[in-house]
Amino acid sequence: MRQPRLIDYTLLVVLALIWASAFFNIKIATESFGPITIAFLRVFFGSIPVLLLCFYKKIKIEAFSKDWYWFAIIGFVNLVLPFFLIAYGVKSVQSNLAAILMSTTPLSSTILGHFYTKNEKFNLVKTFGILIGFSGIIYLFSDNLLINDSNFISALLILLGSTCYVIGGVLTLKISKKKNENVTGSILIWAILILIPFVYFIEKPWNSIPSIESTISVVYLGMVSTGVAWLLRFKILKDNGLIFQSQVSYLIPIFGTILSYIFLKEIITPKILLSLLAVVVGIYFVKKADQKKTT
Repeated sequence: MRQPRLIDYTLLVVLALIWASAFFNIKIATESFGPITIAFLRVFFGSIPVLLLCFYKKIKIEAFSKDWYWFAIIGFVNLVLPFFLIAYGVKSVQSNLAAILMSTTPLSSTILGHFYTKNEKFNLVKTFGILIGFSGIIYLFSDNLLINDSNFISALLILLGSTCYVIGGVLTLKISKKKNENVTGSILIWAILILIPFVYFIEKPWNSIPSIESTISVVYLGMVSTGVAWLLRFKILKDNGLIFQSQVSYLIPIFGTILSYIFLKEIITPKILLSLLAVVVGIYFVKKADQKKTT
């Protein structure tokens, strides 16, 4: 690892923009595709750059090795469920709300880490950060202009999707000795296999003609927001480490809110801004506690 340079900060911002852009593209994709199909196309197109990289670097894919069940479980929890839940929820709520709700992942991971790992216990700073961050989410749910009886469940499902990422991260510790590229490629393969029967028997997307905008968005979601983003994440992790890469958490909800306004003209209420600030501040204190622990 090296000290971060201008190019490293540039790549970090690019990664945040790519992940943040996923939310408004999901919104556009839901105009023509169902949530199961969106999840399937994301993992299908996302697998292409990852598997090509593994082929180029001669990294063995162990999707069907003796640890296949871990890859299948993680693929379901870390890809299939959250991709489906987010797409289902975003159909009924603004994409900027989804960006803020999904940004709670570092806060949720801190809570699960306390109970399921030995080295991630609560301290005063972490507890303060968690309380601040989730207070912002509770405050966001009080915005009756954007979250009401008709889409309350959808917002909760997006929050559940965020939790799935965290659970998937904890499960990944079971195979932490394997290469990141191998794990990512293997869980993408299993996510594709899991989703194929659901797409075929439930949504049958070939029976409708999608719009050009939705098609572009869903291809972008797979190739860029899933595949390219993972490759970029690998590079940042290798060059600068996990703590530096984790700073992307601050940027995603901010960029997500800005991009949704630029491309979809979504409403930004005072409660959205205050909730966004609370979540970012909460993440800051959680990350600050982790940095103190590693120094």
